[in-house]
Amino acid sequence: MGWPAAPGEPGFRPFHAGAYQELPPTPRQPHAYEDADGHDVQLSSAPFGRTSIHVKTMGQGPPLLLIHGLMTSSYSWRYVLAPLAEHFTVYAPDLPGAGRSDAPLGGDWSAMGTATLIRELQAELGIVGCPCIGNSMGGYLSLWAMEQDPACFSRLVVLHAPGVPELRLWALRLALSIPGAYGVLDWLVRRDPRKWAFDNVHYWDESLKSGEEADAYAAPLRTAEGRAAFARMLHRTLHPGDMARLGARLRARTERFDERVRLVYVPKDPMVPPSVGPRVAALLPGATLSWLDEGSHFAHVDRPELFLADALPFLQGALS
Repeated sequence: MGWPAAPGEPGFRPFHAGAYQELPPTPRQPHAYEDADGHDVQLSSAPFGRTSIHVKTMGQGPPLLLIHGLMTSSYSWRYVLAPLAEHFTVYAPDLPGAGRSDAPLGGDWSAMGTATLIRELQAELGIVGCPCIGNSMGGYLSLWAMEQDPACFSRLVVLHAPGVPELRLWALRLALSIPGAYGVLDWLVRRDPRKWAFDNVHYWDESLKSGEEADAYAAPLRTAEGRAAFARMLHRTLHPGDMARLGARLRARTERFDERVRLVYVPKDPMVPPSVGPRVAALLPGATLSWLDEGSHFAHVDRPELFLADALPFLQGALS
């Protein structure tokens, strides 16, 4: 199979996966993730109890919150941290069960519960009312947080998020409800957490993958608690019934916040169907829906310059 070519090189093909055996140890594109400060925030969370959340920070200026998606962590923001830090003090937490944060055995893993934790973290950090970028599941959770309290974000950029019930999500819900399903998923992941992470994150530019990334995303999956948290995110956080409930609440709202939301999608993606974008936009008629010409739903990784050119002016409008 060989390692995929980078954009501009002969033979480049979007979403063309390379061989795991040829995974380079370090990324071909350098980044500033390790230059960011990291610290643990202790929360007394209503949905999760006493929980430690790891947060990366970088920059000076007004705060900006970054919420990552499923199967990733704050590491996913590595290519936009430094550019955003030129304008903001950037806060990039690891959600529960991801990165270096706790993976609580109990708690409310629903989208509503996790969104509440995001708002609790904002309050603890003193950044309530800041702008926010949410990617994939993080974008969906950010919409829930803003529905719970429209004042939590001054502006919100949602990058290629799910958010409407789909047949495949109902099928996943049904599969994980079968007795013993969690055990089967645990066995599949623990055989090789690093390869699981490699196989289940997909990019427009697959040449950006590295052993460093696979290790970062596999770290929580090496523990039983981390694998259980991953199963709960698949089963409970992405519950399609809760997506339907979010849609009903957004349609029924009299206090609208749509004009403070920008939805950013790409025309092709193997993880979140692009058709979701217009369906989410229909729930937020005052929001802007923007399409990037290239990239995956991790466009902040594989097309960061396009994503920043689209998102940054919108975010800076919150400061004027």
